[in-house]
Amino acid sequence: MQPVVRSGEPARSAEAGALDVVRAALLDQSSLVRALASGRRRGFDPPAYLRVEVRYVDLKGQRHLQITEFDERQAHTRNVAGADVEKAVDELLDLPYGSWHVETTGETLRLRYTKKGKELLHRQDDNREQETGHDRVKQRVLDPAAPFLIELGISDHQGRVKPSRQAKYKQIEEFCKLLAPALDEAIGAGRIATDRPLQVVDLGCGNAYLTLAAYHLLSVAGHDVRMTGIDHNPAARKRNARVVEALGWQDHLRFVDATIEAAELDVRPDVVLALHACDTATDDALARAVGWEAPLVLAAPCCHHDIQKQLKSVTPPAPYALMTRYGIVRERFADVLTDSLRAAVLRQVGYRVEVVQFVDSQHTPRNLLLRAARTGAKPTADLQAEYQAMVTEWQVNPRLAQLLLPAEPPSAEAPLAATEPAEAPPGERDAGAGVGL
Repeated sequence: MQPVVRSGEPARSAEAGALDVVRAALLDQSSLVRALASGRRRGFDPPAYLRVEVRYVDLKGQRHLQITEFDERQAHTRNVAGADVEKAVDELLDLPYGSWHVETTGETLRLRYTKKGKELLHRQDDNREQETGHDRVKQRVLDPAAPFLIELGISDHQGRVKPSRQAKYKQIEEFCKLLAPALDEAIGAGRIATDRPLQVVDLGCGNAYLTLAAYHLLSVAGHDVRMTGIDHNPAARKRNARVVEALGWQDHLRFVDATIEAAELDVRPDVVLALHACDTATDDALARAVGWEAPLVLAAPCCHHDIQKQLKSVTPPAPYALMTRYGIVRERFADVLTDSLRAAVLRQVGYRVEVVQFVDSQHTPRNLLLRAARTGAKPTADLQAEYQAMVTEWQVNPRLAQLLLPAEPPSAEAPLAATEPAEAPPGERDAGAGVGL
């Protein structure tokens, strides 16, 4: 019998297996509100689509199961009815997605697979309405009429996103779309406790668009949030404090004057965010999150000058000389190499990592997101060898590796404030600076 968890209780047996419970919910045409499958099950090839969303819609007087599958560029939608519904559901459940998030009129189900392939189901009582209209208004994670968006000048006083701010709104909304299910998964897996306030920190928060959006999103979802924005820009910090005061959030949301490297917290964070921190400031943010043993980390890198500069003086391994001969090609390759190495380093220090596109490139070219969940797993010899071969062949020394993969084992006692990081190359950047949002 597979373990089932309800409302934060320890795992226990259920009359039906976890997958059977999810299957029954997906087939219940009168109560299913929405279901989302994402991630990759350990030991399997990734599914053909990054994620899939299902719900029921009424078309020409008949109820259909609407299946929307998302790749990196667009959504593909199909509708099935009658006997084909059960077949479609079984086919979806056979795909190697790592987790299912299912919302019904009476409860929320969160199914995930452990490293050993076992099913773990978390069940929480809820109350929501089912909408089956085909031409429904597009569901948004962030209501354009939310007071913080109006206060920030993203929406007008009629609650409509301003044409000139559509790209900014889309960036923070899509980031939040990935934050919400990742947090649900971390809570369902027991990595984040629910009997105390949820501690969230935004490193290099800049103008705090994401800070405020995340606080709003998580608070509306019922979490008791304590949010901290870290930045070293006095003008931005003063402006952010004014906005928070106007919204009445000052008791639970604060801004700290510090660089990413020097920031100190009274309580270890549950969630660490970093959106568009410049160059190696993203590495500093990831290193701080690891030093704090944060259960969940979401970081969208910005520019990647560090590895780009290193590649200028590198003799590429055969037969890849063409990848660094032309400046624009070298720049784009360095972006991919940098984030691939970041993911590899995080995996070596106990994190499960996904690299995903969080928003279309028309809204921002810096649209990759590193989503890391702390599992504490020890790195395999194959992983370490693969990483070492990559950095040796390309003759690069990633900033994150300098911070997290020291030559000598770290001490057992890790202080809340991170140890002094390795010095960046001269002229590389202003330590801790971040564009943020």
